[in-house]
Amino acid sequence: MKVEQIYTGCIAHAAYYIESNGEAAVFDPLREVQPYIDRAQIDNAEIKYVFETHFHADFVSGHLDLRKKAGSEIVFGPGAKPAYEATIAKDNEVFKVGNYKVKAIHTPGHTMESTTYLLIDENGKEHGIITGDTLFIGDVGRPDLAQHVVSELTEDKLAGHLYDSLRTKIMPLSDDLIVYPNHGAGSACGKMMSDQTTDTLGNQKRTNYALQEMTKEEFKNVLLNGLTAPPGYFPQNVLMNIQGYESLDTIMDRATKSLSPDEFEIIANETGALMLDTRDAEDFAKGFIPNSINIGLDGNFAQWVGEMIPDVQQEILLITYAGKEEEAITRLSRVGYDQTVGYLKGGFSSWKNSGKDFETTMRISAETLEERYNEEKPLIIDVRKKSEYDSEHIIDALNVPLNEINQHLSQFPKDKPFILHCAGGYRSMIASSILKQRGWYNFVDVKGGFDAVSETEIPRSEYVCPTTLL
Repeated sequence: MKVEQIYTGCIAHAAYYIESNGEAAVFDPLREVQPYIDRAQIDNAEIKYVFETHFHADFVSGHLDLRKKAGSEIVFGPGAKPAYEATIAKDNEVFKVGNYKVKAIHTPGHTMESTTYLLIDENGKEHGIITGDTLFIGDVGRPDLAQHVVSELTEDKLAGHLYDSLRTKIMPLSDDLIVYPNHGAGSACGKMMSDQTTDTLGNQKRTNYALQEMTKEEFKNVLLNGLTAPPGYFPQNVLMNIQGYESLDTIMDRATKSLSPDEFEIIANETGALMLDTRDAEDFAKGFIPNSINIGLDGNFAQWVGEMIPDVQQEILLITYAGKEEEAITRLSRVGYDQTVGYLKGGFSSWKNSGKDFETTMRISAETLEERYNEEKPLIIDVRKKSEYDSEHIIDALNVPLNEINQHLSQFPKDKPFILHCAGGYRSMIASSILKQRGWYNFVDVKGGFDAVSETEIPRSEYVCPTTLL
């Protein structure tokens, strides 16, 4: 049986495509559905079904556009209540895709409607399981997301359901099944996912911490320990997936509006739209539009947009490299940010060439940081995740994770200089742009971040510094 994994690294997402005898199915598709349609056309196949493992929180699925464009039937698991026409599968119900069969196995826990799909080949042999966020490679789905939409679905209740689902529905299955999860390392839907994106179920039974022998209470404790707060956009994406959303075509028509520097400035002033600069950190540092925020397109763009822009309804004006406008709009829409109102024609260079004001921000090398560290003992603020900081950090550095910066602005002094760094320079430039927007000017960030610092003699510690924010 051939199962094609379509992996999108920037949001650590895996969709799946199967085809048999002129019929195809897509599982957990992204917002932009044309690649799936094109794939089916290569096989001269009809996309009969679009299967959803659950109502996703970290991205907006493409199921509605697939139904509209390909005539696909949308299938959710038991208990799902979408606000649009869809088939709600019964537990153990079987769907035919050509000579293949897809069996829906209700596995509540990550969410109540979460469903695993067992794939059965043309000979009746069980091939693999598409597990959504129920089972990852090395991890399982966090059970604390649904309560942000339905308050009575507490993390304790869902963790209990997940324990039961794993042990009564998943673990009794054959060891030779291939596990096909919805996410890999880097996703916020789990806490310790592997870089591997498939594995055998047997190996997961041996190595996955959540599948080891333990009581339900022990399982709850290990699962809930160490969970960080989910990004603020997650509940908004869940509601979009439940209630429906505009077609991506409509969003693209509205957003691909080329604006001159004068038009861009007028719209920014009149609407209060957020100016989002998607260039890389080094180019942004050399010159940017005042009050714009930098989140580079070449990094984990969608995830950091979701972390740093709390409202998916926020109007956005884009500054991109030439030819990158549609990519930026598409990647924003993947996580529900559909209110892009235009982009700066010609990018930042057109703004600069028009004679309009712009700002810069200073970056220093790790070698310069080493000199200043030895001479001045400056305040150093590390914006990496707490787990990164705990692993190794510059002695006496203060840890303020980037996704918590707005809650801890008081930690950034205005009366004395300080130095920012992250792992490689991407996140520290996001932080720099936010601080500049809020009126801080007495800081620099480190080009190359902690990776570059590691090549110097700056003293580092593997123990948690007392100044770390908890």
